Amino acid sequence: MAVTTEMVKELRARTGAGIMDCRRALEEAGGNLDAATGLLRAKGLAAVAKRAGRTTSEGVIETYVHAGSRLGAMVELNCETDFVARTEEFRAMARELAMQVAAAAPRFVSKDEVTPDLMAERRAAIAIESPGASDGDLERRLGQWLEEVVLLDQPYIRDAGRRVRELITDAAARVGEHIAVRRFARFKLGE
Repeated sequence: MAVTTEMVKELRARTGAGIMDCRRALEEAGGNLDAATGLLRAKGLAAVAKRAGRTTSEGVIETYVHAGSRLGAMVELNCETDFVARTEEFRAMARELAMQVAAAAPRFVSKDEVTPDLMAERRAAIAIESPGASDGDLERRLGQWLEEVVLLDQPYIRDAGRRVRELITDAAARVGEHIAVRRFARFKLGE
């Protein structure tokens, strides 16, 4: 099947990929838009994995204050270049993450920040709460706790079927740079 300009425009609108990348993906997929989208996504994720170690020294600090001004959050989202940091898509993602922090109240950015002492303390608390529970059940409950307190592992507030980590990975694939949440803070009156 011949790849038309309209097909390339449609794929570009769906993915945000470059024109030539869209044309190549459509040619490889035989004109199938869904297959081409999958190819571009796989290519973008592979590129993201290669860039994972790069320094993210540019970015934005975004805030969110909930209606009534009783709850707010601040997030530092970093990327590799100021060009990406200035894009509307990047700023929108930072705002979404600030809303996520305000709504879901995470305590840590990633599992790496959870200390071994805190993990042991939480494991012991779960064992006390559930006497006679199997090791598998204890580990499952520990995993559930981590999903609650680790930002990257939380279900995304706008789509519970996705994790915050996936949201960031998808954005990194679209913009072509490594993106990382550096830190966040959550404020609630009276806490």
